[in-house]
Amino acid sequence: MIYMLPQAPGHSKAVSYHGWGTKYDSFWCCYGTGIESFSKLGDSIYFEEKGDPPALNIIQYIPSTYNWKAAGLTVTQQIKTLSSSDQYLQISFSISANTSGQTANINFRIPSWTFADGAGATLNGKDLGSISPGSFLSITKQWNSDDHLALHFPIRLRTEAIKDDRLEYASLQAVLFGPFVLAGLSTGDWDAKAGNGSAISDWIAAVPPAHNSQLVTFTQVSNGKAFVLSSANGTLTMQERPEVDGTDAAIHATFRAHPQEDSTELHDIYSTTLTGTSILLEPFDLPGTVITNNLTLSAQKSSDSLFNIVPGLDGNPNSVSLELGTKPGCFLVTGTNYSAGTRIEVNCKSSLESIGGILEQAASFSQTDPLRQYHPISFVAKGVARNFLLEPLYSLRDEFYTVYFNVRV
Repeated sequence: MIYMLPQAPGHSKAVSYHGWGTKYDSFWCCYGTGIESFSKLGDSIYFEEKGDPPALNIIQYIPSTYNWKAAGLTVTQQIKTLSSSDQYLQISFSISANTSGQTANINFRIPSWTFADGAGATLNGKDLGSISPGSFLSITKQWNSDDHLALHFPIRLRTEAIKDDRLEYASLQAVLFGPFVLAGLSTGDWDAKAGNGSAISDWIAAVPPAHNSQLVTFTQVSNGKAFVLSSANGTLTMQERPEVDGTDAAIHATFRAHPQEDSTELHDIYSTTLTGTSILLEPFDLPGTVITNNLTLSAQKSSDSLFNIVPGLDGNPNSVSLELGTKPGCFLVTGTNYSAGTRIEVNCKSSLESIGGILEQAASFSQTDPLRQYHPISFVAKGVARNFLLEPLYSLRDEFYTVYFNVRV
């Protein structure tokens, strides 16, 4: 979770005037306030009010159990796992009475980000009628151990203008999904393209959950070190395998491998290899952009961007080689005894054989589990120069992102 939140486009928490602290030589106030802020997640869910009857205000919807001693009740709430394709946030409450016939008032907050049309609540299966966003649903009754309350809130995408009335910032918008602020993975670009349509669905779409099964990382070993195929700044290189997640290095080493027709029914690459398939390679942070046979980036998905995944030229049964779809017999290769930053090149099988097969190992990669996955709440937003992958801001660690977009119509 991010505590300090840089707002400029293409920024990261890790890159600041002091960066991350060290184990022994640095300590500043946010070390304490950061931990304190996280503790508020637990103490700011339930608020009691003394009175006759006693009252309980439920402010946040977080899976938890609360022992309400004043009323002799135990309140347990559960949240249905949310994804970007869901249309409702669903919460359920179970009430357990420690004594019989206890009368108490429970107030459930109806968040302002939801919509009256479609929002609802049921108590023991009985509809409680309409509820209003930005208010509370108040229920006073004698609670019993078999009482169950269910809430469902419509959750939608929306934009929110930056809090600055200067004309030059009028086009800056943040994107939210219900209560979640969405950040676009970016090192500086923030130009979004809304088009002429008024509906946000015209330029932002959910990432299908099945796309996680199409993610892959390609690795090699050189001089005893593990390297990963990496795409950054429009260039394919080999970089040292990152030791931690939550970094741009992990993002750049993750690709979506999918067929030209973009079917979501591609086999699960966690349990099988891609060998024998023809795929498009899409950098994780550039949805809709593919790597071409010329090792450039393109938004056009054509035969010029197809790669045939064949058994590794090194003969290892666990390796694969990436053959150019437009040039059979030509492959992506690295080099021998290379270091981080080595650029990927294209060499053809005839030239490989002419030097005794020395580079066959350089054309062979191990297909491994992806270093990064799509967050369950992920979207793709259309951009002027490229598309943006959107994820909840709270889920990011050291990745570079933009919160505000320069939305063009």
